[in-house]
Amino acid sequence: MKHHNPRFESLVDEARARVRECTVEDVWARISEGETFHLIDVREESEFANGHLPRAKHLGKGIIERDVETEYPDTATELVLYCGGGYRSVLAADNLRRMGYTNVISMDGGYRGWTEAGHPTES
Repeated sequence: MKHHNPRFESLVDEARARVRECTVEDVWARISEGETFHLIDVREESEFANGHLPRAKHLGKGIIERDVETEYPDTATELVLYCGGGYRSVLAADNLRRMGYTNVISMDGGYRGWTEAGHPTES
């Protein structure tokens, strides 16, 4: 597991206490069963271009708060966010929660956990 700077990890831990999380396997099962939900990649554009989860839409952490209402005006819409390892998605999910979104989930493990599990990606 990658180690980050202590203040960043503390910030993420505080946000994690307020955010719903799921596992890579939860998302894989839902995709495999054909469930309908919105999967959002909050990584940088270059990371997304190099590969992302099937059906994922890119709304990077730098712009998601600005653009989420245009893409998903209904604050009850289910949004599953992921990043590289599960840190940035927690922070983005916490901000969406603060903006009134009631059904936001962060995928713990992120893209790294997804690829390590051998699940398919797109580019």
